Amino acid sequence: MCNVHEWLHLRRNHFLDRKRQRTLYRYILKPILFRFVPEKAHNITVSLFKMLLSMPGGGWITKQMFGYESKDSAVTIDGLTFPNAVGLAAGFDKDGKYYHDMSKLGFGFVEIGTVTPLPQGGNPKPRLFRVSEDKGIINRMGFNNDGVDALVDRIRKHGKPDNCILGGNIGKNKITPNENAVDDYIVCFEKLYNLVDYFVVNVSSPNTPGLRELQDKKPLSIILNALTKRNKDKKPLFLKIAPDLTEGQLNDIIELVDETGITGLIATNTTISRKGLSISAKKVESMGPGGLSGAPLTDRATEVIRYLHHKSNGSFPIIGVGGICSGQDAVDKIRAGASLVQIYSGLIYSGPELVKAAKKAIAQM
Repeated sequence: MCNVHEWLHLRRNHFLDRKRQRTLYRYILKPILFRFVPEKAHNITVSLFKMLLSMPGGGWITKQMFGYESKDSAVTIDGLTFPNAVGLAAGFDKDGKYYHDMSKLGFGFVEIGTVTPLPQGGNPKPRLFRVSEDKGIINRMGFNNDGVDALVDRIRKHGKPDNCILGGNIGKNKITPNENAVDDYIVCFEKLYNLVDYFVVNVSSPNTPGLRELQDKKPLSIILNALTKRNKDKKPLFLKIAPDLTEGQLNDIIELVDETGITGLIATNTTISRKGLSISAKKVESMGPGGLSGAPLTDRATEVIRYLHHKSNGSFPIIGVGGICSGQDAVDKIRAGASLVQIYSGLIYSGPELVKAAKKAIAQM
């Protein structure tokens, strides 16, 4: 019989074996999860992870499996230091229910939301679809969330995660007309101000009718200037943009960053394009409208980052998101001009090992 130290050594080697980690998700967990509709699979996934963390030694196991830190991993933007360059994108944790648990995977930052002033149920189900053949996801969730007051209560109760930056992604309610949209953004901004480390203005989701019209220069400048005036502590403030903007629109966005004094951009949100999908047009049509994310978005998101970085002469930071499914994808975003990256859809196909892979790849650049 082996003693305790030998047993721990064996367990450590087992959990550090990357091939076993990939096998566990790819050949065991993923096939099971993909038997459920996507929204149900999401809830099962976070419940299983929460269960693991609650077990004796669960935190240690998670750290051994997914932990990776390098001494030069920290990134500082506008006075805010991110422990590492890899974050969890908005949408995974709209209501602040999972951010503590997800931080245990080694994310340098977790972005909660999109949150709106009032609770809303979002669009009718089904509203989330896998495009498995292309490692993509189509969603038309529609900013489903419990409202900003519920989010505020959760953050006050649970506090911020250790060694992980917390961001707040804010939007407007569906019932709010665009001419009054600025009021919704102000409400969310002010209520979350003392609870999160940075903010993201989301005007680029394709799933709220008319929302993307707010990306036009005039309405967008009203929103950004209103928030900038209220940003008394100069917290980093980002704008999340769509990948479907023309060069002219991207040029307007670059000018707005300079004119309003916001920190930078998150590029990009999901796309309404279906270009390059290998599945039949009939199958695509059966899924209906919505934003496409995952691998089909990889190249376009990187193109937008590269254009913004080059056209602006690197004058502001960019958080790169869209189709990061491997460590190399994360590196490509950084080389295109991103300072930080975020992942979400890639987790569905690559598993939580993607966090470690992205961090390691960036560290070895």
